[in-house]
Amino acid sequence: MFLSTLAFFLANTLVKQVSHIPAMEVVFFRCAISTVFCFVGLHRAKADWKGSNRKMLFLRGFFGTTALFLFFTTLQNIPLASAMTIQYLSPIFTSVIAIFVLSEKVRSMQWFFYAIAFGGVLLIEQFDPRISPFYLIIGIVSAFCSGVAYNLVRSLRGKEHPLTVVLHFQLTGAIVGFISLFFAWRTPEGWDWIYLVLIAVFSQLGQIFLTNALQKEAVAGVAIVNYTGLVYALLIGSLWFGESQSTEAFSGMLLVVLGVLLSVFYSKRMRDLEKIESTVS
Repeated sequence: MFLSTLAFFLANTLVKQVSHIPAMEVVFFRCAISTVFCFVGLHRAKADWKGSNRKMLFLRGFFGTTALFLFFTTLQNIPLASAMTIQYLSPIFTSVIAIFVLSEKVRSMQWFFYAIAFGGVLLIEQFDPRISPFYLIIGIVSAFCSGVAYNLVRSLRGKEHPLTVVLHFQLTGAIVGFISLFFAWRTPEGWDWIYLVLIAVFSQLGQIFLTNALQKEAVAGVAIVNYTGLVYALLIGSLWFGESQSTEAFSGMLLVVLGVLLSVFYSKRMRDLEKIESTVS
């Protein structure tokens, strides 16, 4: 999980490094290269790349691509740590959307934890003049779309090969990104080409490490490690991009992390209690 968090952070840092390149163009390079990786993996696994749940796969690709584009937009226009913190709201949206998509329930205490996290985001925006309401909304919509995408992935579990689900996300991003090139294209120069390739490579490595971690350990057990990415972002944002943080903005980041983590661990504890009660009865 540490390797996964580090890989995703490096990818995010490089996205910010190429802020002069349109976000959708970065999405194209990232998804096009990852699509090749997916096809190779599917070929080795002898799995069907088309899948049988075409509508669900398309929606997963659509919401995943939208979330990625909006996240890249925030990375390129607001401080690195702030963009990543807002994206940390995605588990909350995942839980809330699951009420309607997967008929799961959210307990009253969890709503309190969600309020803490959203309060942290508002605190960041309120005390950081570099974050306009526009980019705050874009970041929140990105987290929401991620939540929808995660629920679609969960609903496809056991119905499609995991790589097929990932492929449709990458393929959608590559196609939409390619179309966008006709409207907004900026030719990468020098190191830009290497950065764009590395964005795809680090993203793919992050996904592989994340999948392995989740398969070998409970979600709550690895969730806290994911937030070490905020430490990376604060350090690199300060040292590399010269992005300092006020005490109030830093406090807001801690509130977001605290709210999400409390929700994750509380939800796990309640599920464990339900299993014990069902066993006793």
